[in-house]
Amino acid sequence: MKIIKPITFLAACLIALGAPALHASEKSIPRAQLPAAVQKTADEQSKGATIKRYIMDNEGGKPEYEVEMNANGHSKDVTIAPDGTLLEVEEQVELSSLPPAVAEGLKLKAGKGTITMVESLTKKEHIVAYEAQVVTAGKRSEVQVGPDGKPLDHEE
Repeated sequence: MKIIKPITFLAACLIALGAPALHASEKSIPRAQLPAAVQKTADEQSKGATIKRYIMDNEGGKPEYEVEMNANGHSKDVTIAPDGTLLEVEEQVELSSLPPAVAEGLKLKAGKGTITMVESLTKKEHIVAYEAQVVTAGKRSEVQVGPDGKPLDHEE
């Protein structure tokens, strides 16, 4: 029995350590590995920007491609379906540039935390949410509100 417990413990540790690797489907890839339709959309979305990297991911068993870039002095990430359809745009915005209701909603959700960055989340050419990165007592988290500054029914 004493031999089985350490072996069982070791096996459990190895499984636990390996589990994140099984779910980490996101990987950087060269532009040449993007499907032609994805390359076309990526080129359209990144005009005048500096590409940081291209990423292939698996969301719900479906492949997606992400392009991380710097555009006009801020971060911008676009997510593209294999057929070239633009799925989502996350673009850094200044807290001071937001409508007052949105800024207030983010500050309210951040509580005593400090907002360090804000992004707009756009789907089908409409802003669906604003997301803020927050630091509270040294811990990082994210909060979201809708385009009207009100809490969302579900996270985008």
